[in-house]
Amino acid sequence: MLLGIHNFINSQPILEPLTKQASKAGIEIRIDSPAQLADQLSAGKLDIAMIPAVEYLKQADRLRLLPNISISSRNKVGTVLLVSKVPLNAIRTLALDERSRTSVALLRVLYAKEFPSGLKLARHEPDLDKMLNQYDAALIIGDQALGVAKEGVSIYDLSEEWFSRTEKTFVHAVIVAREGVKVEAGIIQTLQNAKLEGLKNLETIVQTQANKTGHAVFLLRDYLKNKIHYDFGEEEMEGLMHFQTLCHQVGLVSQRFPLRFV
Repeated sequence: MLLGIHNFINSQPILEPLTKQASKAGIEIRIDSPAQLADQLSAGKLDIAMIPAVEYLKQADRLRLLPNISISSRNKVGTVLLVSKVPLNAIRTLALDERSRTSVALLRVLYAKEFPSGLKLARHEPDLDKMLNQYDAALIIGDQALGVAKEGVSIYDLSEEWFSRTEKTFVHAVIVAREGVKVEAGIIQTLQNAKLEGLKNLETIVQTQANKTGHAVFLLRDYLKNKIHYDFGEEEMEGLMHFQTLCHQVGLVSQRFPLRFV
């Protein structure tokens, strides 16, 4: 069973324990960016993958969700940021982090009416200084967004803005299987066990990531313990369905489907 997952800091409470359990469970792990994983899954190169939530919504008729795991947030998250040198209604050029698609969709859902007409968008590597040197504003996600603080810019946390408008959880990523791929109960249990082990050992993971990334321990501890949620229960499903409705309204999702699980 080929399983794709990104290796951002927010995935470590799942990825780190899963790496230890994968071989025994018959899982081969492939690492890539969220956007690339979605493309590989669509092309049949993966059986299961953690993909951007919007990619699931776009292909909901051909994908099945795995239960009880997501990467979600409720209010401020700190790793999905719009950073702008000018007011929202004066942004003429905007660089988009090339690694994610849910954040781009969320940006459109939240701010499309506030951006000026003729806004020029460009995909860009996740380097905030380079992005802002060339563009009025930048959308940056993941580890490169964590702890961003710059003078002379406005920073908008998209998860915080989503929550202030909807009071709903935002689902950033889900784990899905391609239609026709038989996912044994043991695979699902292995993923659940990995999540539980990761949450139980968050402090160790925080220390490991601090050593690896150079981020402060207190920042990582707050992020993994308080900002990111890993369940996929009623609140997360409600938030995802609401996001689907709004994406449909702005033309990002062609059809609306009920959530379907393996």
